[in-house]
Amino acid sequence: MNIFTCPVCGEMLDFSEKSAVCRNNHSFDRAKSGYVNLLLSKHMGKAVHGDNKLMVRARREFLDKGYYSPLCEKLCQTVKKYASDNSVILDAGCGEGYYTSAVKETVSAEIFGIDISKTAADYAAKRSKNISFAAASVFHIPVKSFSCDVLITLFAPYCGEEFHRVLKENGIMIMAIPSESHLWELKKAVYDTPYKNTVKPYELDNFEFIKSERISFDIELNSNQDIQSLFSMTPYYYRTGRKEQEKLSLMENLKTQCDFELLTYRKS
Repeated sequence: MNIFTCPVCGEMLDFSEKSAVCRNNHSFDRAKSGYVNLLLSKHMGKAVHGDNKLMVRARREFLDKGYYSPLCEKLCQTVKKYASDNSVILDAGCGEGYYTSAVKETVSAEIFGIDISKTAADYAAKRSKNISFAAASVFHIPVKSFSCDVLITLFAPYCGEEFHRVLKENGIMIMAIPSESHLWELKKAVYDTPYKNTVKPYELDNFEFIKSERISFDIELNSNQDIQSLFSMTPYYYRTGRKEQEKLSLMENLKTQCDFELLTYRKS
């Protein structure tokens, strides 16, 4: 089964071992890992942050150690509640595929993943050979309209228009966001004036809000490598000065709260 479409003309893609081609002969390469690059240069914007090989590898190693497993377990439980074996699921902003592969192990559905990072898409495809991955932007999703029963968006940019378009009637969107106390102890250790996260109102245009579930737990990190990996997964990484980076480089132990919200919506 395939739901990927040509990012140039919108026609369905036919896949072979080395490429994906639409009926208008627009062709896109498939990497050895299996993902297809459907990212057009005009969709990338001026800069693409957080998706170089070093940072994707750090995120993969951190997640694979199970630090965020309570969130992953709750996500899988929620997906299982709304998805059946015949469902089509899209992970929009799948990263290196940690959560995507866990969902696949939970439900026998058809699962697809996209990420703007080619490195992340490559890592995801290497992790899970039974999931179809593509490098693509969530603001220009190369997926057939009304083709998805469930859409997952975890800490990724939000594009309501595109998410609404690809979901079937009454389709489900599951979103993970950091709650107010997420990584509070880490922020106190790094910044002179830390602040709690602001959680925006849950209401979204064209989506019916179903529920929010709070997932809060503590993690203890006993190496600077894990602390650096965690910090690099956050938006703070890109706006942290030399002084704060030096503080971070000296930390060998950290106990901090992880505080998430899992939001469930229905397409309206």
